[in-house]
Amino acid sequence: MSDGGETKTQTPQSDEAPKKSEPDLVPETEPAAESSGGVDDAPQAVQIVSVGNESDAYAFTFHEERLNSVLQKVPPGWKVSVVSVVGAFRTGKSFLLSWFLRYLSYHSDSRGKVGADKGKDGEEKKWYDHFHTLGNDGFDWRGGAERNTTGIWIWSHPSFLRRSNPQTGEDENVAVVLVDTQGMFDHETTMALTASIFGLSTLLSSYQIYNVDKRIQEDNLQQLALFSEYGRMALQDGKPPELKGPAAKKRDSLSAQPKPFQRIDFLVRDWQNFEDDEDLDAMEAEMDEYLQKVIAERDAADLKETRDQISACFEKVSNYHFTHPGFAVTKKKYTGDVGVIEPTFLMLLDRYCQRVFNRDNLVPKAVHGREITAAELGTYIKNYALMFEGGARFPEASTMLSATATANNTNATNITIGKYKEDMDKIAGTKATSYLKPGELEQLHRQVVEECIEMFDSMANFGDQRKILMARENAVRKINTDFEMYSKLNEGRNPLHGMEIYIVSTTIAVLAFVLRWIADSTCSSWSQTCRAGSDLFSHIYAVVILFMVIVGSTKAKELRDSVKRMKAAFDAVVGGGSAKKKE
Repeated sequence: MSDGGETKTQTPQSDEAPKKSEPDLVPETEPAAESSGGVDDAPQAVQIVSVGNESDAYAFTFHEERLNSVLQKVPPGWKVSVVSVVGAFRTGKSFLLSWFLRYLSYHSDSRGKVGADKGKDGEEKKWYDHFHTLGNDGFDWRGGAERNTTGIWIWSHPSFLRRSNPQTGEDENVAVVLVDTQGMFDHETTMALTASIFGLSTLLSSYQIYNVDKRIQEDNLQQLALFSEYGRMALQDGKPPELKGPAAKKRDSLSAQPKPFQRIDFLVRDWQNFEDDEDLDAMEAEMDEYLQKVIAERDAADLKETRDQISACFEKVSNYHFTHPGFAVTKKKYTGDVGVIEPTFLMLLDRYCQRVFNRDNLVPKAVHGREITAAELGTYIKNYALMFEGGARFPEASTMLSATATANNTNATNITIGKYKEDMDKIAGTKATSYLKPGELEQLHRQVVEECIEMFDSMANFGDQRKILMARENAVRKINTDFEMYSKLNEGRNPLHGMEIYIVSTTIAVLAFVLRWIADSTCSSWSQTCRAGSDLFSHIYAVVILFMVIVGSTKAKELRDSVKRMKAAFDAVVGGGSAKKKE
């Protein structure tokens, strides 16, 4: 087992044609977002954070365009579940993620129920039996003792699954993104950089898998609690929780605080202590008992504090155990032959994949309790990555709060403006057909703005109030600019719009004709002045009529539209009069 690195290969495919069977996958007819820019479109692991540059060996470099190329593949408005794996180097993180890819790839093809199908011999055949070799076409992995992955990597093509929304009880689509991280404690990475990698991964994840070797040791818990403290401080505007005083008071204080992170799953590798390694249900019961013992109350103050901190910072803490996959897998020359992997390991792997991607466990990324979309996730990751740019130093809690609040304000502004445009497009957009009086349009505009600002205030609810107010003002300013556009579009549908040129011209022509008739009727034929006036008036209405003919011929479409508007105006007047009479 090993960590992963760069690869630019195709999506893992099974060696045999699988049977179609997995209901939780999004149907093929589901709309997909277009991908663009950043990386080759072939499925591959994409590095979004690299470590080290010419001036600083520990600095983070965030590759925004690569991240965007992945998130742009998620249809607009869809939520995103981020499954990441962290842990010590050479403990099989990338090996595990490559199996995740094959699980998702197989069920994406099969579109049916998770479970077994029949092989040629009539025996039940699991999804992993369709692969003769793991290969190296997923997250890059290799046997041996040297580290493989550096920085943070993300799979270029999200998987689209369905989950049951616990709040509404309805099914909804969710995109799943897999994340691989640099291994910790590799004799080359500083503790500060290790904490930064762990921290950044935890901040962007909705389901964090903490890969540990053989057992959950006290230092694993302490490392997790250390970063959790920073997360809590960020959530509390940089103010650390009060840890003094009676233990009961401290517990109450901790439990009253909102939990900054969602789920942490300790994945114990190479577990050797199962009573019966053929009974999966019994093995999972033993796992639960083990976790309860690990996180149970302790008398020693430091041990108790560590467990309280973890419990208070994560919405859910769980664990799972894998047996050893077989010594052939750990050799440097191992190339991915599935046949040499221990059957018990594969059975546990199957159960674990079902657990991670189960429709009831699939939780989208949430910030301050609100589940976010792919576009919002990109904003958060960008701000978090920039916060960790100096990888040799872990950012202060106030910096973490500022990064989270800035991203939250940006997302609140974008969503508010998007809602305004969506609502106003229905009222006065390009596809609207009815003309609204300016006062009526203004009233509807104010109603939509009120709803949008209420949405903004519900989202932008933490961080520097001055910055929140600035973001709110920016949103209102952009909304007002958009309203000017909608007003112009609405005015373009005014039945009398553009009629001025025809009304004025017709009036002049009629007036000139009447004056010529008066001149011809009242003046004597011998009067030079009368004849000159008559000729002038005739020339005027002739020129005006010629002008209207020319305008009509060059703007035939506009003229037809004007006639339609006149008819619409007439119908509106007549219809309004009829309505009043009926009343």
